[in-house]
Formats: sequence, structure tokens, C-alpha cells
Amino acid sequence: MNWKYEKNFTEKGYLMHYEDTGKRSSADNMVYQFLIELLGIHPTIWRRIQVPSGYNFWDLHVAINDAMGWLDYHLHHFDIKGKHKSKAVHIGIPDFDRTYELQEVYPGWEILMMAYFNDLGIEAKYVYDYGDDWHHSVKLEGYMYRGKGVKYPICVDGERACPPEDCGGPGGYYNVLETLADPEHHDHEDMRTWVGETWDPEHFNKAQVKFDNPYKRWKGAFLDS
Repeated sequence: MNWKYEKNFTEKGYLMHYEDTGKRSSADNMVYQFLIELLGIHPTIWRRIQVPSGYNFWDLHVAINDAMGWLDYHLHHFDIKGKHKSKAVHIGIPDFDRTYELQEVYPGWEILMMAYFNDLGIEAKYVYDYGDDWHHSVKLEGYMYRGKGVKYPICVDGERACPPEDCGGPGGYYNVLETLADPEHHDHEDMRTWVGETWDPEHFNKAQVKFDNPYKRWKGAFLDS
């Protein structure tokens, strides 16, 4: 199979090139606003975030993961077809060993977000954790100028807590809720201990969202290990 990023596969391993967020265009004074909704869950768990316009897809992944409340333990990819693009592509963490006959996943750290989120209303699917299989819609809602003195990314709003990591997808999440809601359930105490005494599925506070440095997380994940 001839892949678009074939050049990155070498005898010494996969070539890692991070598209540095410091090398950007004249649009550096702009931010993009996204609406993220976790699919398959009702009531909806959602976040609205603003990120620098010069972000690459890895940077956007980190911002979404942090805003939602995931712990970034698992693989991910975006499924997106930008305006005037010929087909939808997968952008995220490549299959470094090419052990599976799957659609190629382009390296998110090499591709600027604006290359595919190239018009208002563009919507992508963000898939996180191929085991639990969490699917999110990610919609570009707007462009705006950076606020004076504001450090981006920021979480503008949202509702409800993120599901516990590794709870088993939407079905497992509903099982968590049912177990916690029934003090007589034989797993009630163990479930409460597992999710944490303070975890409340209805609670979300945007002020508590902490965004990690995406380059440091990338370096720690792929270069320092």
C-alpha cells in the first residue's frame, strides 16, 4: 500500500516532525471557536473552546481532550473532509508499524488545523479510545480576534462531566450511572470508589479546565519514551 506519508517510514523508525506553533502566518492574532459534543450520550456532554488559529491537529486534540476531561491514555483520530477537498481523511496518530490494513492516519502534528477546518461550519468526527470508541462531533463555529491579555486555549462553556476513563463506552457509562443511582446495587460502593467520591455526572466548571502544553505532551509521548 502506497501511503501519502510514506516518506516518514524509514529503517530507523517513523520520522517525527512537529509543525511548530511558533511558525505561523499573519492570522496569528486570530482564534478559532469549536463546539465539541460527545455522541451517543443523552443529555449531551459538550464543550465550547477557543484555540489559536495556528494550531496543528495534535494541538487541537490536546485541547479537546483536556476540555472534555479525558486523560489522553489512548489513540485518537479526526475524520474530516474540508471545503474543496476531494475526500475525507483520518488525521491523528499513525499506525507506526503498519500492522493493520486500515485507512491511513496522517500525523496530526504535521498538519495545520486550518488546512481542513477551512470554512465556517466544517464539522469533523473526533474518535478517542478505539476500545471504548468515544465519538465526538467537532464543529468550527467562528473566527475571532484574540482577547487582550487572554492566554489561549480557553474553555468558554460546557455542560456535564466527562465519563470516567475506560468505563466501557456509552453502554458502560450508562451502567456507571445506574449503579451509582442505586445504593442497594451490589457494586455501588466499588463503583463509587472507582469513579471517585466527588465525581458528579451533572457537574462541570469551565474554570477548572486546565490545558496542557501540546508540544510538551507530544515530546513526552513520542520522543522521551
